[in-house]
Amino acid sequence: MRSVTFYIALWMAKLAVIALKVTGHQGTNFPGKVVLKICPDFLRMAGGPEKILGVTGTNGKTTVCNLLISMFKADGKKVLDNNKGSNTITGLCTAFIKDMTPGGKFKSDLAVLEIDERSSRVVFPMMAPTMLLINNLTRDSIMRNGHPEYISRILTNSMPPETKLLLNGDDLIASSVAPANPRKYFGIESMDTDVEECINLVNDLQICPNCHGLLKYTNRRYHHIGRAYCPNCGFKSPECDYLAGDIDTVSMRMKVNGNSYRLLNDSVFNIYNVLAVVAYMSELGYTPEQIEGLLEKTEIVESRYRVEEAGGYRIIRQMSKDRNALGSSRAFDYVSSQPGDKEIILMMNNLSDAAEWSENTCWLYDCDFEFLNRENIRNIVATGPRARDYYLRLKMAGIDDDRISLVDDELSAPEALKLYQGESIYILFGTDSIELSEKVSGMVKKQIESAAKATDAGANTDEGRKD
Repeated sequence: MRSVTFYIALWMAKLAVIALKVTGHQGTNFPGKVVLKICPDFLRMAGGPEKILGVTGTNGKTTVCNLLISMFKADGKKVLDNNKGSNTITGLCTAFIKDMTPGGKFKSDLAVLEIDERSSRVVFPMMAPTMLLINNLTRDSIMRNGHPEYISRILTNSMPPETKLLLNGDDLIASSVAPANPRKYFGIESMDTDVEECINLVNDLQICPNCHGLLKYTNRRYHHIGRAYCPNCGFKSPECDYLAGDIDTVSMRMKVNGNSYRLLNDSVFNIYNVLAVVAYMSELGYTPEQIEGLLEKTEIVESRYRVEEAGGYRIIRQMSKDRNALGSSRAFDYVSSQPGDKEIILMMNNLSDAAEWSENTCWLYDCDFEFLNRENIRNIVATGPRARDYYLRLKMAGIDDDRISLVDDELSAPEALKLYQGESIYILFGTDSIELSEKVSGMVKKQIESAAKATDAGANTDEGRKD
């Protein structure tokens, strides 16, 4: 039942949205703060579209949400989303405010919401998702999320009993959330790159949650992601309802339950993301043919991954989640495994932390910088406020000084590139450095152009001498 206070809060928040537009501010949180100040129960009273589809977990939330939103829109649906705002309660309220009419009706057919996993204890008592995807639960920012089992307990204790769960069956922490809720699992069959023993610095699940014996892995993708069992009590990874196999990163195809789907990227992270989307759409009643058709119409958002060609070089902008040891480790492993020579600009710098609070750098020592100690990585440019922290960590990983360049200013970092002909140049940036990474990419192109002009000028001078 909505109160008069609810409508006053809605109208005041809508005025705040208008004011922000007039003044040129995005304001992804402010309208939500306004509405909650006036009506703390706003989200509970608001209700929502017929279906509220949630996505949470440590890594991949934004990518999965963006893919789902793109596919639903391609299918002609009107979607309420928070993909341009915060994933906490204030951001969710702002998304609802923008979608609602002054009379409180929703314009959209369904909602696709990215939900911060720690914020679930505040959000879920107010709003029960129809279905919730948990892509993974791994070690994250020590300042916020601590150990993944801590987050698992938060999700379990706050989960609405009616919410259907879609869980990564290859993650024993994520797949154990809220055991009383209805659930389906997704996972990937054995891959050629799988191992049995953990090769990462972080291994968040080594002990059986039932008998506390040592877990064994039949195949391990990375960290604790894979298929595990306990030889003492028989505890094991769940059987998957959606199982991906025949993964071909040349033709960029995979099969899920015998049906073929397009892959959008060849990294294991993004294979899981596409699999999660296939499982989600299947649970909503879409046929394999419909899902494949919609996948053909969508791409991973370029702000997170983009490849460009310039002067015979490949420039790759790739998000490498800062303050997140596992996210950056996955990025490092992926980059180092790609063929050919490469240079890397490290700029996963926490710009918002610098303005608002003190950043904890312990994640650097959980992160596998050792993956960057490969012969085909010929130069690493450490730049930005954390340049010297990166330098120390690279040295600890055994990387020689002649393969490390130290530059304080990110926009000057391209000047430290050595530009080996035909190589790939990777710009690895953090979650709050998207715009800055675009500027750095532009400076890389200018550096390539300058080098080409210098080469041409030298060639012309040599020709003149010969004449």
